[in-house]
Amino acid sequence: ETLYTTGDDLNAEIGNKLREIENGLLSWTDEDSQISKLNAAAGEMTEASDELAGYLAQIEQLADDSGGAFDPTLGKVIRLWDIGGENQRIPGEDEIQEVLKDSGYQKISLDGNTIHMDEGCSLDLGAAGKGIGCDLILENLKNQKDVTAALMNLGGSSVMTYGSKPDGSSWNVAVTDPRAENDDDYLGVVALNGTEFLSTSGDYEKYFIEDGVRYHHIMDPSTGYPAKSGVTGVTVVCDTGLEADALSTACFVLGVEKGAQLLKTYGADGLFVDEDHHVYLTEGMKERFSLLADSYSVEDILE
Repeated sequence: ETLYTTGDDLNAEIGNKLREIENGLLSWTDEDSQISKLNAAAGEMTEASDELAGYLAQIEQLADDSGGAFDPTLGKVIRLWDIGGENQRIPGEDEIQEVLKDSGYQKISLDGNTIHMDEGCSLDLGAAGKGIGCDLILENLKNQKDVTAALMNLGGSSVMTYGSKPDGSSWNVAVTDPRAENDDDYLGVVALNGTEFLSTSGDYEKYFIEDGVRYHHIMDPSTGYPAKSGVTGVTVVCDTGLEADALSTACFVLGVEKGAQLLKTYGADGLFVDEDHHVYLTEGMKERFSLLADSYSVEDILE
């Protein structure tokens, strides 16, 4: 993190806040978290906190707007593949169909703070978790009179900028080349101005390769398999962390043309990288992005 502050070092406080969000709200393994309690009560009516109900309302809207490409109910599918975990494997078709029966964002209904989930359904907000973390940290920073500006980076895939740098220049965030030989090879740089959120979804983050096929962690809710839309990475910039995370996931599943349409709905900027080393930029992203990797070419998105 980079903090421009006249006061105390807030890094420790921010770290604690993120752990609190993970353990208290989002973790499906921590029995006391709000998500675990919701999952345990699937089939019954449950009252959620204002905070969680607010996030779920946004998440349901994103799921609906993306035609289910972003789906918060893939808990069982994600755990079946366990990509990046100790038991990762290619499940059988029958196993996949079995867990798909319990997924589908329509299986959750919200009425204010009252939530009903179909029995067997399992929420997993992993695809939006870092973004939610960023949103909560932003609230936290706004209350810190000493902090004038900050850049926060959660594992490279979720970045938040707050306020403007003292010298007035843009915040520059490097975007990974999905097929880089090493981590220092960047695709390019995206400029963020003022308070903005950037999220990247890529097939290089968590994956294994078997018989020449790459099995990555971004699942297509319609198939129960890793998404195959021809893209290797998507980076989105928008106004909230939750939206940035959810949109980059949805766009990875949807591919370039449909993804670009979805971004338009949200007034978000995006870049898509495909397997043939093309980079596709939305109009707003053209003003932000500088290509560094000379093995790639920038192409227009076909409307």
